[in-house]
Amino acid sequence: MPEIKERPILFSAPMVRAILEGRKTVTRRVMKLQPDADATITVESYNVAVTNRRGYQEAGPEIFGAWWRDGESGCKCPYGQPGDRLWVRETWYCDHFEVMRGPYLKPDDLDIREALEDGTLVYAADGLSSYEQEQPTWKPSIHMPRWASRILLEITDVRVERLQDISRADIRAEGLQCPPELASDDVSPNYRDWYPAAWRELWESTGGDWNANPWVWVVEFKRVTP
Repeated sequence: MPEIKERPILFSAPMVRAILEGRKTVTRRVMKLQPDADATITVESYNVAVTNRRGYQEAGPEIFGAWWRDGESGCKCPYGQPGDRLWVRETWYCDHFEVMRGPYLKPDDLDIREALEDGTLVYAADGLSSYEQEQPTWKPSIHMPRWASRILLEITDVRVERLQDISRADIRAEGLQCPPELASDDVSPNYRDWYPAAWRELWESTGGDWNANPWVWVVEFKRVTP
């Protein structure tokens, strides 16, 4: 049985709220190694050949990822495989002098549950403004340590597809909800057009290149108890 691994993953405040509210169950991330435009791709475990010191090819470790039509080109999935877990990094703040002094190690006298209850450990996604804290210094998500993470996700499925090949249902699973005044009419042009426009806006808000229509990892997940 393969070992379950944990990896960090970054989410913006709106996406964190969507996860907490149960609206977001999938995320899309650009593949660093882009397949050919007409590639046929599957996502599964595969063995990678390695070259030993004498120059002979040997069977390498089994790696979960994507490979395409030539049967040789492949790309390891950086987010793991079904069953693996992702701990969420988000913008945060901890009102403890040892933590703020760095390098963000967990102090021995810090009880996580108590810190969450008394406001010692807070998250920007919860709507707090910086002036509501005695020391208003939000720490970026990239600097969040594992112990401060409050959201743990279990990967349920991984696949690859082109960015724009997304269905309306998957746009909703990305955490986007159509305004009630439009959602009341499922066949109206406004309702149908809202989803692709909102998806493009979300993608471009993170610096993504919409027009490139890149291949992306599609990682589905469910929230589990940390």
